[in-house]
Amino acid sequence: MQSRKLTESQFRLLGILPLTFFSAQALHYWQIDQLGHMLWMCNIGNLLLALGLFFEQAILIRVAVIWMVPGLAVWFAYVVPTWGMLLTGKFSYTDLFGVASSTLAHVGGFAVGMVVLSRVKMNRRAWVYAFLWYFVVQLFSRLATPADMNVNLSHNIQAGWEQTFSSYWKFWLVLTVLVGICLWILGLLLRTAWPATPVPVEDVPAADF
Repeated sequence: MQSRKLTESQFRLLGILPLTFFSAQALHYWQIDQLGHMLWMCNIGNLLLALGLFFEQAILIRVAVIWMVPGLAVWFAYVVPTWGMLLTGKFSYTDLFGVASSTLAHVGGFAVGMVVLSRVKMNRRAWVYAFLWYFVVQLFSRLATPADMNVNLSHNIQAGWEQTFSSYWKFWLVLTVLVGICLWILGLLLRTAWPATPVPVEDVPAADF
């Protein structure tokens, strides 16, 4: 409800938050010489969300928010369990900054996305654009990042699945189908929670782009 009380300018300025999260992650990966990881969907999604807010582009916001849901789930499953160093005390300041920036990028980005989506709403076609975004970012990841990073699984089979798939392209095909199905389901669920319904132009608040 609070988001509806924001003015158009205040709502647009929310873009500063995901841009800050994105910048913090970029600084961390620059410090450890692994900037290629910025192309992971969850990281680049914060930049997309910021651009959507700054330029009042609802489709960019919707695509970013859809991808933040699986991004948060994957982060909890694969990244958070590696933070055992925090329990043992065997970590550097760079490690600590990385944990903080990663948390902001995923949890913070997701939180901002949910607040924003409650105002922008979700339409029927957003999942299609999210699927197209996946192809664009994965292709760019394959062309611009080292194979050993395997950003967005654009180079190699995910570790642990080598015995299931005889080639990367079979793995990629199955992965792509599953991604499409998941995006459709997410789009449906988010649209059920925050449906974008047509309203007369004169009834649309200025910030409800």
